[in-house]
Amino acid sequence: MITVDALDKLTSVRHGFFTREGGVSDAVYASLNVGYGSGDDPANVAANRARAMARMGLPLEALVTAYQVHGVRIETVERAWPPRGAAKADGLVTRKPGMALGIVSADCAPVLFANADAGVIGAAHAGWRGALGGVLEATLEAMARLGADATRTVAAIGPCIGQQSYEVGPEFPAPFIAEDPDNARFFSSAARAGRFRFDFAGYVAARLDALGLSEVVSTAHDTCLEEDRFFSYRRSVLKGEKEYGRGLSAIALKR
Repeated sequence: MITVDALDKLTSVRHGFFTREGGVSDAVYASLNVGYGSGDDPANVAANRARAMARMGLPLEALVTAYQVHGVRIETVERAWPPRGAAKADGLVTRKPGMALGIVSADCAPVLFANADAGVIGAAHAGWRGALGGVLEATLEAMARLGADATRTVAAIGPCIGQQSYEVGPEFPAPFIAEDPDNARFFSSAARAGRFRFDFAGYVAARLDALGLSEVVSTAHDTCLEEDRFFSYRRSVLKGEKEYGRGLSAIALKR
C-alpha cells in the first residue's frame, strides 16, 4: 500500500493507494484484484477488498465504490451501499466518518481529496475523458457543498499510466489544445511519425493546481510500466490479454 505525506499528516484521515500485491486472485488477476467488473471470481474480489480494508483498519462493509462510467457525475455518500447496487458516478464525497470512498482503476488516475478543517473527503476516477470533462472540478464543487473550502483541501494523484507508456494518435491532442493552447506542453513526439506521448498525470496535476488547492501531490508511478506492482488495461491490450485486474485507492475519515 502506498501513502503520501500530505494525507498522512492529517490525523483524521486514513488512505491508501493499493498495489496488486497481497491478494488471493491468480492468473491475470494476480493478486489483489478488486474489480467486480473483471472476469475474476467474485469471492476472490470480495476477499481482496476485505484485505485492503483491513490494511486501513476498517471492515469490508465500510468500502463504498461506484459504477464508474468515465463521466463527471458525483455522489454524496451518506451510507455504504453494496457493490452490486453501486451508483453510476466517477466521484464520491462524504463527511461521514468510518466509510472508505474507493476508486477502482487500471491506468486511469485515482485522485483522493481531504479537507481536515471541514471534515470532508472525496475521491475521483479521472480517465482522460473525465479529466477533460471536469470530474476533478465537480468533485471539489460537491465537497464545497459539504463545507470544504478548496484552498484548505489536499489532493493526491495515485498511480496511473505514465507518459512513457501513453502513446496516442494524431487526433488525440486536439480537444486538449482547444481547451487551452498551453496544454500542448503535455504532449511529446513519439517514435512513430504523427503520434504523441501524453503526460496524463501532469495534465491532471495542472488542472488541480489551477483550482487553488492547499497542496497537490502525485505518487509518480506508471501503472503500465510497473507490471509487478500494478494492473494496467493498456499493458493487457498490448500483450493480447482479454482480461485484466483492477487496483483500489481509498480514503476514509476516522471515527
